[in-house]
Amino acid sequence: MTNPTTPPASPSDDAGSAFSGETPYSDMPIMGESLAHEDGRAPERSGGSLWRDRNFLTMWSGQALAQLGSQVAELAIPTLAVLLLSATELEVGYLNAAAVAAFLLVGLPAGAWVDRMRKRHVMIVADAVRTLALSALPLLWFFGDLQMWHMFVVAAVVGIANVFFDVSYQSLVPSLVPAKQIAEANGKLESTAQVAGIAGPAVGGWLVGVLTAPFAILATVGTYVVSLIALIFTKDTERIEPRTEMSSLISDIGEGLRWVFGNRYLKRIVATTAVSNFFSTLSFTLLPIFILRELGLSVANMGLIFSLAAVGGLLGAMSVRFVVARLGEAPAIPISAIGFSLTAILLPVAAMVPSIAFALLIVQGFIASFTVLVYNITQVTFRQRITPRRLLGRMNASIRFVVWGVMPLSALLAGFLGDQYGVVTTMWVGAIGQVVSALFVIFGPFWSTRELPPAIDA
Repeated sequence: MTNPTTPPASPSDDAGSAFSGETPYSDMPIMGESLAHEDGRAPERSGGSLWRDRNFLTMWSGQALAQLGSQVAELAIPTLAVLLLSATELEVGYLNAAAVAAFLLVGLPAGAWVDRMRKRHVMIVADAVRTLALSALPLLWFFGDLQMWHMFVVAAVVGIANVFFDVSYQSLVPSLVPAKQIAEANGKLESTAQVAGIAGPAVGGWLVGVLTAPFAILATVGTYVVSLIALIFTKDTERIEPRTEMSSLISDIGEGLRWVFGNRYLKRIVATTAVSNFFSTLSFTLLPIFILRELGLSVANMGLIFSLAAVGGLLGAMSVRFVVARLGEAPAIPISAIGFSLTAILLPVAAMVPSIAFALLIVQGFIASFTVLVYNITQVTFRQRITPRRLLGRMNASIRFVVWGVMPLSALLAGFLGDQYGVVTTMWVGAIGQVVSALFVIFGPFWSTRELPPAIDA
C-alpha cells in the first residue's frame, strides 16, 4: 500500500494492500494449516464465493481499515511537512526518498528472507513496527520537539516495515484462496482499496482541519492496530519448505531475478512499471507543493482531488473482468499503459490554465487511476499465476526492488530539480517520462495473443 508517499496514479506494482467489505455470514469452516496442499497452496473448493470465505474476509475486512488509515496519512504527513514545518523542495524530496529507500536497500534480500518465513507472521510484525514508528510523530509535535529529521527517520522505519509487509502480502494471497480465485481475490482487494482511497483523503482533510495533521496521524496508528489483530485471527495454509541444506542468500536472490527477467512478458512489464514509477515519483514528490503553493488550493481541495481520483480506480478495479473479456488479457496491459501515460500530461498543463486547474487535476487523476488499476490487477494476477509457489516471495521482491527501488532516486532528483528549475518544470519532465514508459509493453508480444501464458506447476 502502503507507505505514506505512494503515488496515487502510477503502476506501483501493487494489486492492493488493504481492503473492506460487508460483514459476512458463512457456514464454511475457517481454513487452517491442516487443509494445505503439500506445496502450501490453498485447497481447491467446489463452487462458492469469496464472500462466503470467512478466513479470506477476516484478512480483507481488517486490512480495509488500515488502507483507510494509510490514505489519511498520505494527506496528513506532507501537510505536516509543508505547512507546519515549512519544508523546502529539497526536504520534501528527502522525505519521499526516505519513505521508499528500503525497497532499494533491502528489497532483494527481503524476498529471500520472506520465502524462509511464515508470511502472515512477517506482516504482523511489520504492522507493529509501523504502529510504533508513526506514534512518535504526534508525540514529538505535542511536546514541541518535532523536526524534519524526525520525519525522515520515521519515514525510513515505516518504509522498511512496508517492504516486508508488501512482499509478504502479495506472496500470501495464493495460500488464502484457490488458484482459480486469485483473480477474483485481487479484484475484490483492489476494489476495496479504491473505496478507501475515495473516503480516506476526504476523511484525512477533515481530520487535518479539525485535529491538525499530527493528531490525524493517530487515526492511521489505530487502523494499523486493527490490521495487526485481524492478521492474528487469519488462518493461512502456508507451509515452509523444509531445507536440509539452506541455500545461500545470494543464490536465492539470483534464482528470483532469473525467473523474472527470463520471462519475456514479465521483463517488459517490469520495465514499463519501473520507468513509469521513476517519472511519476518526480511529479508526486512535489505534488503537495504544486497543489498547496503553486496552485493555491486548500488541503480540503487536495483531499477531494485524491478522493475523486480513487473513484476512477474503484471503477477500474470493478471493470477488469469486462475489460479483459473485451480486449483480451494480454492486450489489456499495453492499452491500459497508454491510458495512464498519456493522461500524465494533464498534470503540468493544469499550471498553464489555473482557472480550470482543479477540474483538470480531477480528470487526470480519475482516468489515470482507472487505467492503472486495470494494468496492476491484470499483471499481478498473471505473475502470481505463473510463478512457482516456492519463488513467490523472491519474484515479488525482485520486481519490487526494480520498480520501487527507482523511487528514492527519483524523489531526490525531484527535490533537486524543483529547487533549481521550479516545480512546474519538474512536472513536465515527469509527464514526458511517463509517456516514454509505455513503449516497453506497446512494442512487446502482448498484441499477438489474447491470453497470457497459463500457470506453471512447481
